[in-house]
Amino acid sequence: MILDVRITFSKSQISNLKSQIVNFMSHLEKLKNIKAFVFDVDGVFTDGSVYLLPEGNMCRVMNVLDGFAVVKALKKHYKICVITGGDDPMVRHRIHYLGITDYYAKVHHKLEKFEEFKAKYNLQNEEILTMGDDIPDIKMMKISGISACPPNSVAEVKEISDYISPIYGGKGAVRDVIEQVMKAQGTWIDDDTQSI
Repeated sequence: MILDVRITFSKSQISNLKSQIVNFMSHLEKLKNIKAFVFDVDGVFTDGSVYLLPEGNMCRVMNVLDGFAVVKALKKHYKICVITGGDDPMVRHRIHYLGITDYYAKVHHKLEKFEEFKAKYNLQNEEILTMGDDIPDIKMMKISGISACPPNSVAEVKEISDYISPIYGGKGAVRDVIEQVMKAQGTWIDDDTQSI
């Protein structure tokens, strides 16, 4: 028995499919250009929650999946910068523990620190992937080669993002974008992967 199956697409469906393929290929090419990452803290490295402890201190939670990806990227000589409006000593400790040396806290105009980081390493906008979640991140996201955000971001950030991660901030969103870049460039899996 021979089965003859024919699938028919409308012109708009074909056009939409072509557009999706072009967008995917463009995204893949952009990933291959990335040499550096810029991240916010609250809502990106964390879920945005602040836990108030009995003695009056605040506490944030970060994910080890993100930490693994950060360490791996730094070992492969990617540059990573964290720019945040806050200044939590425990966050600072965690960021430095991961090996990130470009950490800017209490920043009110993030674009200035973004430009400082870019100049320090002689980077071009298209070589930077920036992930943010709120309005203060928009200016630096708009000029980055790739702008990304977690799904728990504000609407204004989602509107300007090239990529909305399906993974929430504080749950592995940072790892998601680092892993995508490194996989696109063939630097994710190697002999060192098991020892990190």
